[in-house]
Amino acid sequence: MPDPKNLAPLAPPRQIKRILLKISGESLGDEGVGVAPAVVAAVAEQVARVQRLGVEIAVVVGGGNLLRGAEFAKLGTNRTTADHMGMLATAINTLAMQDALERAGIPTRAACAVEVKTMMEPYIRRRVIRHLEKGRVVVLAGGTGNPYFTTDTAAALRATELGVDAIFKATKVDGVYTADPKKDPTAKKFAQLSFQEALSRDLRVMDRTAFTLCMENRMPIMVFDMFVEGNMERAVRGDDIGTWVC
Repeated sequence: MPDPKNLAPLAPPRQIKRILLKISGESLGDEGVGVAPAVVAAVAEQVARVQRLGVEIAVVVGGGNLLRGAEFAKLGTNRTTADHMGMLATAINTLAMQDALERAGIPTRAACAVEVKTMMEPYIRRRVIRHLEKGRVVVLAGGTGNPYFTTDTAAALRATELGVDAIFKATKVDGVYTADPKKDPTAKKFAQLSFQEALSRDLRVMDRTAFTLCMENRMPIMVFDMFVEGNMERAVRGDDIGTWVC
């Protein structure tokens, strides 16, 4: 890991042409469980509004609304098997998101890091970049294709591979706070954070592997509330939305 003290601070990107949107599986469910069609449609509409601005968008979706491989592993399931189950859960969410985007009039492709060729194409970096250049939203399933890695890490890896301008991490909180705002009414929101400060405060913007990958590759992260209508579009336009980690 590089010494964060040796990294000059970055400003948020002035112009955003390509992003990777990271969505947790829980955000697509009814109270975090299952796949709620109305919620998926609302998320798809937010993505559609940004795509119509001319922004190229790749999406990584988690699978925690259906199952968590780590929880199965704790109960004795082989960890590799449990993580493979989690990868399949992300494929279900990816198909739901792809369908919702297409119903919103947005051209899409779905690509998976593990082979499910009857449902979506394999993840091939050059092919995905070409889809993005053609104006298609690409929804990415299967995490990294390897066990022991989270979808946060998959998002950081794909963002780096695809040369995006920033990761947009969609949450149900309007940014990064000094403490959990639901538990601490005095918690204050950061407008911008350095990687070093996020680490020193143990703010857990992403899991440590993913965060380290972003820090090493100087990949800005925008943490914002996806579930306020128009927020994603405002963040892309540079409005005072969410928290930038850069």
